[in-house]
Amino acid sequence: MSKHIDFQVDPTAMKHWKIDYDGAVANLYMDVDEDGGLFEGYQLKLNSYDLGVDIELADVVQRMRFEHPEVRVVVLRSAKDKVFCAGANIRMLGGAAHAHKVNFCKFTNETRNTFEAALADSGQNYICAVRGACAGGGYELALACNHIMLTDDSTSSVALPEVPLLAVLPGTGGLTRVTDKRKVRRDLADVFCSVEEGVKGKRALEWRLVDEVIPNSKFDEVVAERARAFAAEAARDEVPEGITLTPLDRRFGVDEIEYSSVKVVLDRVGRRAEITISGPEGSAPGDMEAFQKQGAEAWMLRCARELDDAILHLRTNEDDLGLIEFQTRGDPQLIVAHEALLLAHRDHWLAHEVLCFWKRVLKRIDMTSRSLVALVEHGSCFAGVLAELLWAVDRSYMMLDAFEDDDRPMGAVTLTEANFRMYPMGNGLSRLETRFLGAPEHVEDLRQDLLAPFEAEEAEARGLVTYAYDDIDWEDEVRLFREERASFSPDALTGMEGNLRFAGPETMETRIFGRLTAWQNWIFQRPNAVGPEGALQRYGTGVRGVYDMQRV
Repeated sequence: MSKHIDFQVDPTAMKHWKIDYDGAVANLYMDVDEDGGLFEGYQLKLNSYDLGVDIELADVVQRMRFEHPEVRVVVLRSAKDKVFCAGANIRMLGGAAHAHKVNFCKFTNETRNTFEAALADSGQNYICAVRGACAGGGYELALACNHIMLTDDSTSSVALPEVPLLAVLPGTGGLTRVTDKRKVRRDLADVFCSVEEGVKGKRALEWRLVDEVIPNSKFDEVVAERARAFAAEAARDEVPEGITLTPLDRRFGVDEIEYSSVKVVLDRVGRRAEITISGPEGSAPGDMEAFQKQGAEAWMLRCARELDDAILHLRTNEDDLGLIEFQTRGDPQLIVAHEALLLAHRDHWLAHEVLCFWKRVLKRIDMTSRSLVALVEHGSCFAGVLAELLWAVDRSYMMLDAFEDDDRPMGAVTLTEANFRMYPMGNGLSRLETRFLGAPEHVEDLRQDLLAPFEAEEAEARGLVTYAYDDIDWEDEVRLFREERASFSPDALTGMEGNLRFAGPETMETRIFGRLTAWQNWIFQRPNAVGPEGALQRYGTGVRGVYDMQRV
């Protein structure tokens, strides 16, 4: 599976999802094209899905927030007869490279989290209307919704059959949401996850696996009633017309990708990628009306979309590049001004959505299994939202004092109000709170110096960067870091970085990513699942997998 995977979607040419907008209610139909898989060698039967299906879903969820802010309830349902969703496609999983499977699970998790958080972030409540078999990743789609409705008939059930059938785990948060979100009893969850055929009707309700069980004859009527009721409860001030998320301006070269505000340079010999973010060139819009007129071209939104796309591209299509370096270029005061407009109008629906989008993009960076470093050079603009990158990375280097023949403005780090809880991590803390977990008073001290530019010596002394080096040492120290990182085992680095990035309290989100996907990563390499006689390879043949029965 070496095909280039694109995360940008033409909403007029979607293969797998259909949407019916009815005022405050949107009906989102899963209607997977069997022959529309990303790769050859499998058909997406029974509404099973691959990464391509999830890329479209992620786009739908994103567009719903920006293009249809009037929507208060999204009803997720199947357009197929007698099946809701059979989950991730088994033939795809059996034939995919290990890296693809793991990135697939991660992106799918992020997509689930995005529509799961849509109620709190955007006032959009997701209901799942299950008619037919709802198994594996299909039930995980349902679990990420806030309300699950199940038809009470002979063919409708919910199931997580990965353990008995495939020798893997429900890898998109299934186990965690069953226990943490739906609070199913451990013993009943054990039974549920061991039963191939799943659970139906009243038992599913009694075990807390669904919220309602409805006779088939009344199902559509009750779903419509429930959607209208939820929409009425969520009524708020009239929302103006949304904005269109226009296609990104991208140019792909042999060793670079260029957007309007983001440039990616690929050093395949050095196994690293440089991401340079250019700040805004002009003044911030005067008010939110002007911002909305700019639409998707407004710098705060445009940059977030471009950075998100660049990160997804590197994750999925450049998995030999183990180091990502972040640099910025521009006037930090312009960054502060563009962000300040949104902060001052955070009750405005569009300002709020852009800030929430940045939160999601930064979380995506947190969850990227690469070594991450930031280089704060002269002429940089690590201010406000872009300063968050300094604490998302594993370490940072900053230029100290003037450099010979370098007339750029002195590098500085500028904190804004947004750096204090506007863009929380998955652990519920800001990156500064996570960074200074042992010294919370230091975070409050930093808050006293909002908008003050910290040049290198002070930035290092106050813990905002890892190292500051002068003209004599800069190139050597950066080179040594790159060479060191390239010489280490990527497996060990992934484990080390993943453990170090998420200090502080454990949440359902950190459990899903930090624990479950780590186990899935390991299990997906075990012969019991992917070996010649493993369950994924033998699924559908009528012959069960052969297991190494040693517990490890």
